[in-house]
Amino acid sequence: MSAAPADGPAAAGLSAEDVEKLLGDPYDAANPHGFAAAVARDERDAFPEELCRTLCEAGFHLNYLPREWGGTFVSFDHSLTLVRAAARRDVNVMPGTMFSIIAATCLQLHGTPEQRAKVAAILRDGGAVAFALTEAAHGSELLANEVRWADGLLHGEKWIVGNGMRAAALYAVVRTGERGPGAMSAVLLDLADAPAGRLVRVPGPRTGGMRGIDLARVRFDALPVPPQARVGAEGEGLEVAIKAQQAVRLMSMAGSLGIADSAVRLTLDFVAARRFGRAGLGAVPHVRRETAVASAALLAADAVALAAARGVHGLPEAFSVWGPVAKHVVAEATDELVRRCGGVLATRAVLREDAPGGGLFQKLQRDSSVVRVIDASPLANVRSYAGQLPTLLHRTAAAGAREQGGGEMGTGGLAGLLRFDAPLPPYRPGRLDLVVRGADPVLGALPGLLAAAPPSAGRTDPLNRLATAVAGLPDEAEAARRPGAGPNALVDLAERFAWLHGAAACVGLWAANRDRALYGTEPGSTGWLEAAVGYLLARADGVDPRRCGDAVTPALDVVARLRDQGLLFTALPVRLAATR
Repeated sequence: MSAAPADGPAAAGLSAEDVEKLLGDPYDAANPHGFAAAVARDERDAFPEELCRTLCEAGFHLNYLPREWGGTFVSFDHSLTLVRAAARRDVNVMPGTMFSIIAATCLQLHGTPEQRAKVAAILRDGGAVAFALTEAAHGSELLANEVRWADGLLHGEKWIVGNGMRAAALYAVVRTGERGPGAMSAVLLDLADAPAGRLVRVPGPRTGGMRGIDLARVRFDALPVPPQARVGAEGEGLEVAIKAQQAVRLMSMAGSLGIADSAVRLTLDFVAARRFGRAGLGAVPHVRRETAVASAALLAADAVALAAARGVHGLPEAFSVWGPVAKHVVAEATDELVRRCGGVLATRAVLREDAPGGGLFQKLQRDSSVVRVIDASPLANVRSYAGQLPTLLHRTAAAGAREQGGGEMGTGGLAGLLRFDAPLPPYRPGRLDLVVRGADPVLGALPGLLAAAPPSAGRTDPLNRLATAVAGLPDEAEAARRPGAGPNALVDLAERFAWLHGAAACVGLWAANRDRALYGTEPGSTGWLEAAVGYLLARADGVDPRRCGDAVTPALDVVARLRDQGLLFTALPVRLAATR
């Protein structure tokens, strides 16, 4: 994929505001692309056929395909915001239009020109290419998978195959050896060519949230697979799949952010319209505190996601850690804010009728729980990078000491990537790696970013506490791997690391854009930043964010102002089609 300048034309691609205009007023009960339609589909376990068709006819499905494949990809932050505008109405548009991203990324990494051309043609026409990795008996224990390709025949069953019933082709990671990661290879199957009875597709188990999405079980019964179906070299299938999932995690954050946007917006709509005694409900201290925490979680998730989506263009080598860290922060913050919004809505959070959104909030609750696990469980996600942390943190601390406060890492490369009006380097998926081989670019930049900040911004209490917490991470990592540290020590460290890494990313985004009006605030304003960092620090310390007191309060004012102006809750706000 190649990226256009951030302020340049997106060729024939859509913008987030184009999506808003295309899909219309979500509050209109007669709108087939609105909230009422989403709830009605959810009640029927129905796939969003009409919504996906409308988006695909407008070229929405091309936004993640590289230009050389006939796509309209601009950059990951562009795609993130674009998809979020659609997902705030119904997150099911993501599996409906974008589940093929992982197969496409795998083909970019090691497919032949002919295989890439085949997949590109399917995807350009709005078709699907399924990705088959997991098996019901083994879950995230991928090295135990049993589906085997031997003597030209494929045997076994893959589980929870996204778009498996609709797909024209399937990319599968299968066993070709006996043990270790090198025992796994990849094949690309044309499903139309499968002999009758040799490949069977049946609907997968129904889900509690994201109801109606296409998940399948795909069974291979001595399916003939010719040697030319293999993708890449023998034994590299699992390695490539793990690399490709780094990009998938970036895009799954759009689903979480769409859910977060609608949950907070519904709640603020309710609070604005409801009275409690002589005052508005929003004046009740408990309600104000809960909505402030939810707003801070939303701002933190948005900033973390945008920083990662831009960072992958210039620092893909760091994404074996940065990718799952961002996924953890965004998914967990969304899960919490939905819960806090439910507390404010109280009874109306559980009513399917006569409630804000007419049952939409219940759908958001269910959908959030699925997005949280759909590409990796929270534990599998954290474990994917936990083992790297002691070495990574040691290298980062050593690099920071040599550069005496961040140096070029803080004021140059990272800041250039995170500046919204700066052109991004081309995205190079071939530079994705299984481990980070240098220092962490985000934490390594933090001392320089804080040192360069003016006293009124860089010396506030949350930022001081962040600097102290990050400086202590190497010692915590050493303690976590000492004998007797406990079986969960590294996992606990990885969770804490994620929240602190996210806070450092927020500082980086703010520092790179100090002369811009982020979240509708004055240029250089630190209110949103302090709220986001305060929330993330509380999560890192295992403290209820409500105990942050005034630190998170500015987030509510920021988000409420964006709501009143009819704007998406993101750093560079997008005009919405309509608001209540």
